[in-house]
Amino acid sequence: MYKDTKTKFINAGGARFAYRDLGPQAGVPIILLNHWGAVLDNFDPYSVDALAQSHRVIAIDFRGIGSSSGSAPLSVSEMADDTIAVIRALGLSKVDLFGFSLGGMVAQDVILKAPELVRKLILTGTGPAGGRGISQVGAVSWPLIIKGLLTFRDPKFYLFFTSSQNSRRAAREFLARLKERKTNRDKGPTPRAFLRQLKAIHAWGNQSPQNLGVITIPVLVANGDHDVMVPSQNTIDLANRIKGAELVIYKDAGHGGIFQYHAEFAKRALQFLL
Repeated sequence: MYKDTKTKFINAGGARFAYRDLGPQAGVPIILLNHWGAVLDNFDPYSVDALAQSHRVIAIDFRGIGSSSGSAPLSVSEMADDTIAVIRALGLSKVDLFGFSLGGMVAQDVILKAPELVRKLILTGTGPAGGRGISQVGAVSWPLIIKGLLTFRDPKFYLFFTSSQNSRRAAREFLARLKERKTNRDKGPTPRAFLRQLKAIHAWGNQSPQNLGVITIPVLVANGDHDVMVPSQNTIDLANRIKGAELVIYKDAGHGGIFQYHAEFAKRALQFLL
């Protein structure tokens, strides 16, 4: 299970990257790329375990985040370069990419830079370069982060979920899952790394749109219908710009729609990855 998986390290691109590797070693592995400020313990263990029943799953800390060394990059492009370097350092020639939020931005850049590496792509809670409202992530997030501090709640309670009773219940369940690992937990993000990643997201939001029409592999795109961090219209835009992309929008759900509907999403993702 993910909560018991040992943290490993690999050198790539001049840094030492922390990662966790579980599931059967045969077949095409799934590389997990996570959100702004996320460390290895911020991957939803339910989703990871569901995928790892039939797939090798490798979760990665970005440079300068968690137990990975170096300074957090100031651009999504640099994070994509790091991800490609880690994949190659692991000796992998073909992977499936699963990116959530910032991780989904990085995954888009990886497929455009090294299309030969990726078999299938899952993009969740994310948007394209230059997407509507992405450059405002900080302005939207800071009040909710402060609200979390003032109410002694993890800010993800407000950032990732809606204010409905169902969504708030899902938020509590999700945050409880993130605490299942009791020993050898990852280091939390430093304030400096947190702010540097935010600058990278802002730059992505102000960047010129990329030609996503060149993506020809299977792509699954998912989000909640009330994402306040990366407005949900970006998810629809992604699906429209990638030929043949599958689109899933969860009702009464926010940025963390795939966590609120974790069972349904895991089933859909496993079906997609066949």
